[in-house]
Amino acid sequence: MAVPIAVLDCDLLLYGRGHRTLDRFKLEDVTDEYLVSTYGFPRQFICYLVDLLGATLSRPTQRSRAISPETQILAALGFYTSGSFQTRMGDAIGISQASMSRCVANVTEALVERASQFIHFPKDKATVQTLKEDFYGLAGMPGVLGVVDCTHVAIKAPNAEDLSYVNRKGLHSLNCLMVCDSRGVLLCAETHWPGSLPDCTVLEQAALTSQFETELHKNGWLLGDSSFLLRTWLMTPLHIPETPAEYRYNMAHSATHNIIERTFRTIRSRFRCLDGSKGTLQYSPEKSSHIILACCVLHNISLQHGLDLWSAPATGHMEQSEEEYEQMESVDSEACRVRQELLLTHFS
Repeated sequence: MAVPIAVLDCDLLLYGRGHRTLDRFKLEDVTDEYLVSTYGFPRQFICYLVDLLGATLSRPTQRSRAISPETQILAALGFYTSGSFQTRMGDAIGISQASMSRCVANVTEALVERASQFIHFPKDKATVQTLKEDFYGLAGMPGVLGVVDCTHVAIKAPNAEDLSYVNRKGLHSLNCLMVCDSRGVLLCAETHWPGSLPDCTVLEQAALTSQFETELHKNGWLLGDSSFLLRTWLMTPLHIPETPAEYRYNMAHSATHNIIERTFRTIRSRFRCLDGSKGTLQYSPEKSSHIILACCVLHNISLQHGLDLWSAPATGHMEQSEEEYEQMESVDSEACRVRQELLLTHFS
């Protein structure tokens, strides 16, 4: 007697019907310790991301409609914090390496869409004043609205003929311009600049420069190192300090500017996909730029949730400006006057 054989609908098993999702992993089934060790963040933070990105990640498509927003976010966090698409990570949430890659792409774009929501300079006077006071409390440098610097993130060679991404160390990279506040919260992140561009050129062409020259420069200034030119809205160190006031200025400048270096270390330590320990980012410059920006958004959200991570230096390719720059002095007489007035008023 023949035994009937049930024919299974493979698409149903893999994707579910209509817009239903396949439950691969449930947050409530694991501990916070497991989530932090595997995905880099605790349950409360992950639930916040699900609420924030859920509607975007639930948009039905042929490929991703079966994977829940929760699973997509876990897959992306796993990659950002480990830098790996290892089978172990996919096995933990029940998806393939190919699905992991699609999840990272989906979550990255959802975070990039919200970058301006989480990375921006304060607008209202009270918040700007608090920003200045917090910086002043660090080392006595007045009027500071943020500290600025560049850092390189290694990427794969986009094209054998394209040398614009080859930096001075002979590595392909993106040169990322960032500004942070006294806590390390990012106020600006431009992550798309080719690695061959020196820091001063990146700043010259950046949207940040236009923003300060047209809107913010009267309210205070940024602090930048000697790879940048002195401007009325950008205070740099003195090349050769001679007077006690000039030494005090340089010391206060250095102590305050150190915040951006600590911020770079924090981002690199938390998001190992950027530190080169698993190799370079294996994406086009545009997609690599988006991944870096997505990590910057997550960095700010983590600080909003009290997840501070001032970490020790780590090895890798995301590092403080790799240039061997010459000390640069501005020929802008007005900028020189502003710095001299600052010296006389606050450091003499």
